[in-house]
Amino acid sequence: MEAKSEGGPVSMKKTKTLMSDLKSKYADKSWNETFQLVRRCMEKTKGEGRVCEPIAQCLQKINEALNVCSLTAMVSRLEMIAKQRGLGSHMSPTETVCYLTADLFYIEVVLLRGGRVEDVRVAHHGEAPVSSPSLLQLLRMKKFQEFSLKLDDLASFYIISGDSDVKIKIYSCLRHLETDLFKISHLPRSLRESDLHVDLIMNGRIGNVQPGKEGTPMTVEYYISPSDVLSRSSTGEVSVGQVALVTAGSSGASHRLQRESLISSPPQVDSFGFPVFQPLTESCSESLPATFLLKLQPPLPMLIPFIDKMGKITDGVIAEKPQQVEPLPHLLMKTSATLNAKISWTHGAQFTVPLPDSEYHSYVFPGAVWGRESWKGALVHTVPFTHPGHVPALLDLLRHQSAINVLLASCFSDHSQLTDAGLLCDLRCEVLPESDHCLSVTFSLDDHIHLAVLQVTVVDSHQMSCRLLMPDFVDHKLDDYISRVLMRCMSIPITMRAIRRKLAGRTTRPEPAADPESSAAMESDVISGVSHDPAEDESEASPAGSCVMSVSDHVNTDAVADHSPCASLGVYSHWVTSGLPAELL
Repeated sequence: MEAKSEGGPVSMKKTKTLMSDLKSKYADKSWNETFQLVRRCMEKTKGEGRVCEPIAQCLQKINEALNVCSLTAMVSRLEMIAKQRGLGSHMSPTETVCYLTADLFYIEVVLLRGGRVEDVRVAHHGEAPVSSPSLLQLLRMKKFQEFSLKLDDLASFYIISGDSDVKIKIYSCLRHLETDLFKISHLPRSLRESDLHVDLIMNGRIGNVQPGKEGTPMTVEYYISPSDVLSRSSTGEVSVGQVALVTAGSSGASHRLQRESLISSPPQVDSFGFPVFQPLTESCSESLPATFLLKLQPPLPMLIPFIDKMGKITDGVIAEKPQQVEPLPHLLMKTSATLNAKISWTHGAQFTVPLPDSEYHSYVFPGAVWGRESWKGALVHTVPFTHPGHVPALLDLLRHQSAINVLLASCFSDHSQLTDAGLLCDLRCEVLPESDHCLSVTFSLDDHIHLAVLQVTVVDSHQMSCRLLMPDFVDHKLDDYISRVLMRCMSIPITMRAIRRKLAGRTTRPEPAADPESSAAMESDVISGVSHDPAEDESEASPAGSCVMSVSDHVNTDAVADHSPCASLGVYSHWVTSGLPAELL
């Protein structure tokens, strides 16, 4: 025991002496010499099959402390980044190009003397390298952390299990899918919006399609709200809507994926204006343990019935069943970028929404009634599919869900202090779920004796109908007006403000069968009301002959297609009897 007690202090003293000797030995050494020593230590650990974690951390700290001002230092930093991201790395025989390699892509970093970077090129398997201005700028500014994150994003686009041959086959299938999606997006169609960019997003069969560039996958912008349109106009951003990345991912089961384009050039279309696909035969497809994916950015809160419909569209190719489902308003609150995270949903929620002219509305979401199964949802990150013909119908569902989400979220506000202060609101409303895709807004009339109900049915992202229910009052022209206002602004509070203004100007309550003079007067009032409020202004409809055409040589210009989901594709004619709702047929 005495020997051990004496040995402790002696060992500690020897350790301190050894550290002191090490410090004095390397006190006059340069950072580069110390750096090379650590690198040699790391090389010795390669025989063990893994790098010693403390040494790796030491090397990383030294790298971050060094000012990269030489070719050797730049190469060392790139090699360290590759190791961190699970990539390979090597130098060209001339030692002027550093390669960062993965199974499906590689990156060329062309170097000059002094560690300066001349060019950065990204190459996917079997394709020529393409310069990447964004990656080049990061390296020239020596923003190595941002560069490393970009590489991580690039590698995460294609998380596919299997050997290199399988990954290469899946990537080849993905490229043929992209070709077909471009062909579908370039088919002629009727113009429905005056803003061509918005029309392409909301009404294009594949939305606004952008090809992959600088190592990023193809993107599809599939929905944009009126508030996003205003934000885009004021900020000049190219894209502020909801986007899906077209990628591929591993699957527990094998699926038949295309090995070539399934659409002829020029495309042949059916009576609905959709392309006719070549059947998936042994010669043009292969069974692989993967699916194509739409990666939603941001992830989309979706109703469980909608998730089930996506499975029917893709013939049962669905992601894992959601483990946790919640009432849709609660899910929207949790994923909102503007709401205070502390807002709870124990018994529902209440919001005070400020409007122009110092007008305030209160919106209550009772927790108990929103708990019904048909209005529960889950957060969807990816949508798996196996055929280009699935995409238009899937996008219609995503747009439909997005429209419902935008309407509900329009009643949210982060002005919780207004609610807590007991502010006197101009209008108090209770938002309730009704049948599928239908909700109601109950509010008090100006006499504070009678209640009125606004029923809102979201048929899809292009069709919404409103019905105002009041005692002894029916006016279909007013219902049509309210529906147009809602479609125009996609905001329940703004629509309720328009209803209050209309009801305030009503002196008598018309009977269900109004005389012609009364109907004409109300119609005139509707038109004047539209012109007074920009939010309620109705844009002119596009001429019936208007047509959006692509300059692509692959476009079939013999047919002008009506807007219709992709359920009419000949290869998926069984959809008509698959039990889908009418709006998808």
